Amino acid sequence: MAQLFFKYGAMNSGKTIEILKVAHNYEEQNKPVIIMTSGKDNRDGVGLVSSRIGLKREAIPVFHDDDIFKMVENINPKANCVLIDEAQFLTKAHVFELAKIVDELKIPVMAFGLKNDFRNELFEGSKYLLLYADKLEEMKTICWFCAKKATMNLRFHDNKPVYEGEQIQIGGNESYYPVCRKHYYNPPMDLLGEE
Repeated sequence: MAQLFFKYGAMNSGKTIEILKVAHNYEEQNKPVIIMTSGKDNRDGVGLVSSRIGLKREAIPVFHDDDIFKMVENINPKANCVLIDEAQFLTKAHVFELAKIVDELKIPVMAFGLKNDFRNELFEGSKYLLLYADKLEEMKTICWFCAKKATMNLRFHDNKPVYEGEQIQIGGNESYYPVCRKHYYNPPMDLLGEE
């Protein structure tokens, strides 16, 4: 039975590696998949799923006004799975379209993304995936500053923590650390480069 999965985690929790692994496992058995990613993520180019460890693959970019259900119908309505990276950037309408893919096309959908932003607010896509997904899975990583589980994303600029500003700032290790709650509120300044 097809289901809508939301696999979420802090930065560096292996979400993109997992997408690439799942795609490989399907394709190794000659089962086609559709890989999509947010058109907002342009770190390595639009339409590219890219892991920090260097693995990358082309994907179909999804933009604000796109209808993902129609896109899947046009690409391959008999795909074995739809995989979506950077799902936090989806809209409420996109999440409903993912549910429609599961319910009407009977294709499992696995969405991967951040749950919360650097202000500890839910992203729109994450909020509705948390509400509508059939299965939720937290992908874990450790805090940049200690051995506790990272549940938050600390944005920094000029080696100083940032707690206000635009929700979306595309970036990786040069802009964000995965952190535990304690170090979100009290990051060790010496490790951020401050004396």
